[in-house]
Amino acid sequence: MNSPPAPNSVDALLFDLGRVVLDISFDQVMTCWAGHAGCEPAHLAGRFVVDDSFKHHETGRIDDAAFFANLRQSLGIGITDAQFLEGWNAIFAGEMPGIAPLLASAAKRMPLYAFSNTNPAHVAHFSQAYADVLSHFREIFLSSTIGLRKPDAEAYDHVIKSIGVPASRILFFDDSAANIEGARARGLRAIHVTSTDDVARALTALGV
Repeated sequence: MNSPPAPNSVDALLFDLGRVVLDISFDQVMTCWAGHAGCEPAHLAGRFVVDDSFKHHETGRIDDAAFFANLRQSLGIGITDAQFLEGWNAIFAGEMPGIAPLLASAAKRMPLYAFSNTNPAHVAHFSQAYADVLSHFREIFLSSTIGLRKPDAEAYDHVIKSIGVPASRILFFDDSAANIEGARARGLRAIHVTSTDDVARALTALGV
């Protein structure tokens, strides 16, 4: 359950990116790859898993080429790295509706940060494609850069230390229940986001 924060109870806001700031669609990824491979998207979706290769890609332990090579094997398709990259970046489906004005308003009142489990290919893409909405963040913590990913305790501890505000004074927004649970375990206040309305309600409760 999301408990509304009290006015003046936080000093910094921390946002996940996927499905909080940027809308993402794995269906678009599978459709693109299937088009290049000449198969049905459902065939690939059934084989795609968050495995060690996926996690290592998100913590910078392997590069894009190694990740695509693993996908080529696990998905059983022979498409090129360029075709994999095209589909991989097709995951981004625009900004979450209504999030940009909320961030713009909140940024005038307190520092905003972002923390994303992501990878070098996606960072290169969204940093340019969504530069405007991302400009509201003072710093964006990237799992592939810091070598740590949510919901691991060390990841939150790193971000909290870098922000320099007590965990209890940071409000974290994420769409993943596991990430919310992990954040709360490290002392962060957290809002489980199912739509932009959850963000809007929390900011209103804060008086932001």
